[in-house]
Amino acid sequence: MRAARLIKMVLLLQSRSAMTAAELARELEVSERTVTRDAQALSEAGVPVYADRGRAGGYRLIGGYRTRLTGLARGEAEALFLSGVPGAVREMGLQDAASAARLKVSAALLPSLRDASRTAAQRFHLDAPNWFKEPETPGLLPAVADAVWDDRRITARYRRGEDGEDGEDVVERRLEPYGLVLKAGVWYLCARVAGQGAFRVYRIDRFTAVAAAGERFARDEEFDLPAFWEERAEQFARSILRAEVVVRLSEVGARRLPYAVDPPSAREALKSAGAPDGHGWVTVTLPVESEEVAHTQLAGLGPEVEVLAPERLRARFASDAIRLAGLYGP
Repeated sequence: MRAARLIKMVLLLQSRSAMTAAELARELEVSERTVTRDAQALSEAGVPVYADRGRAGGYRLIGGYRTRLTGLARGEAEALFLSGVPGAVREMGLQDAASAARLKVSAALLPSLRDASRTAAQRFHLDAPNWFKEPETPGLLPAVADAVWDDRRITARYRRGEDGEDGEDVVERRLEPYGLVLKAGVWYLCARVAGQGAFRVYRIDRFTAVAAAGERFARDEEFDLPAFWEERAEQFARSILRAEVVVRLSEVGARRLPYAVDPPSAREALKSAGAPDGHGWVTVTLPVESEEVAHTQLAGLGPEVEVLAPERLRARFASDAIRLAGLYGP
């Protein structure tokens, strides 16, 4: 533990011209007294750490000293490529590896380039979760992530539905975990059931137990995670659109439709719509998840949409209109 901290201290001093004891203590997560002892230990070991005394003092390396301990371990190299998504790295339990990798890269750069990580972080930040939704990190995510990185089979208990914690709603599977996907704040595992060829998608927050097996699996090198996810996501979006509604849309309503319902379905419906009528409105047949969901989504378009069918949904909007007129007057 201390050896790793001493190495990190040398790398920090190598990547910057000087650091105060408080700055080093914060980076190393130790006390300033420990920083003082570590600096003395490094000096006794032949590392030229120089201490500047006084209020503005600190520590620095003298004589252009450079350590050769900047080679990346495999885990650090893999984590380095995730450095642009700090939240995801932290949730998967890879923050230490990513931090060590960034530090080693910074130490190996020319002095004029050592602020590259800081300037990049000031110019780009990824915030994955949806607005107005508190992100929740699944407790079993680090265990699943470890298995993904290590190509190790897992035995998992999985809750198939939103409800039900036991009984027939929970199944046990031996999985070969291939990849993780973070979509709108929700973590998914792309995996293959051991002994089967088909890949499936599992929500991490529905795992109730995960145990890593002793053996690794032979990874299919042809598996393309981004392509697989894109295909499955499109299939899922289409699979839930089991109903249809017929609506008239004003020019404004047609523009807003892709923001109210599934965008690809909206664009496809508008593309196949006929010519506008005398008032500039177009009639489209729109695939939706259900009448209930369509009511919620289309209500956001207000007076820019008229539901023509099914009759039950039209009657519901007519009832809404009467109630609104009662609230706001003639």
